[in-house]
Amino acid sequence: MGLGYYVLAMPFDARSFPALSPATPRGDRANPRAIALWLLAVAGLIWVMVALGGATRLTGSGLSIMEWAPLAGTLPPLSQAEWQRLYDLYRTIPQYQLQNAGFGLEGFQRIFWLEWAHRFWGRLIGLAYLVPFLWFWARGAIPRGLMPRLALLFLLGGMQGAIGWFMVASGFEADRTAVSPYRLVLHLSMAFLLFSVILWTALGLLRPVAPAPLPMQDAQQSKLRRQVVAAFWLAALTMLAGGFVAGIRAGFSYNSFPLMDGQLIPAGYLDLDPAWRNLTANIAAVQFNHRLLATLTLLAALGVALAARRLPDGFARRAAWTMAAAIGAQYTLGIVTLLHVVPVSLGTLHQALAVGVLAAGLCAWHALRSPPRP
Repeated sequence: MGLGYYVLAMPFDARSFPALSPATPRGDRANPRAIALWLLAVAGLIWVMVALGGATRLTGSGLSIMEWAPLAGTLPPLSQAEWQRLYDLYRTIPQYQLQNAGFGLEGFQRIFWLEWAHRFWGRLIGLAYLVPFLWFWARGAIPRGLMPRLALLFLLGGMQGAIGWFMVASGFEADRTAVSPYRLVLHLSMAFLLFSVILWTALGLLRPVAPAPLPMQDAQQSKLRRQVVAAFWLAALTMLAGGFVAGIRAGFSYNSFPLMDGQLIPAGYLDLDPAWRNLTANIAAVQFNHRLLATLTLLAALGVALAARRLPDGFARRAAWTMAAAIGAQYTLGIVTLLHVVPVSLGTLHQALAVGVLAAGLCAWHALRSPPRP
């Protein structure tokens, strides 16, 4: 929490980067636009990674590789003996014994390839970040004020790999056929954090200073900004709740909408003791909370769309409407996914679109941020 809070708390405008401010030029080598495009590409790779993670979870593939080998694991098995060794390892864990017993080497290979692709993509993100970072740094193209953040983001990316293994290892414990929902939410939250900070940093490089609104628009823009921020954090809370829905497979129950087994608030909402466990381990409560937060987010998005009508046509107005549309699409997709009992395709798309909601919200927030005071 400490490192993540530090990254998020850093101010995201030209004043953060002395090299971008007119008072402290760094010369022709500094290239904020090139840095921004590189960061946007990395953010795109993270977006794909989140989608792959959703598919891995929904197909039960995440526990198929029982070794954490950051370097040696880059290559898949290259011999029949290696395939057999990995399969024999997999047969020792509860997921195989309780869920996949007897599905053979061919069945193991089907789930193995998706998890291998997920891990390989993570390594690809590391290279896509580190190699350009070193190249830009060697050429002096990185603004001085940006260096600490970029270095910290690389460390957080490495930590995300360790968190991923920490999550996977929880699935090897006795009587478990899936990973710990708490570790799953931690892993997903770190992915969202990395994506958000990288995207926001890129936006700050592309638009380092917010344009000052006309006096008659200042109050309207300030009000819209508050609504966008509220909708954004509601969306973030909804995603956190969605992580627990995924972690305890709550989406495979109560597959009706808007009622749950014919009730607005399902029976058994507070069955667990102590009461706080209902927030993370009670299927009825976890799914209801996710629905409630999603509905509140949708209402906040409608408020954003209505308030944006009062602004003149421009980037800020279009960004606010895009955010509202993304939330509406995600809400609709969530209902469809629930009614179809979470097929892999729709579940994966729902998780991927959550990143789209983050991206749209960050773009709207950034477009409406306050300009620097004289």
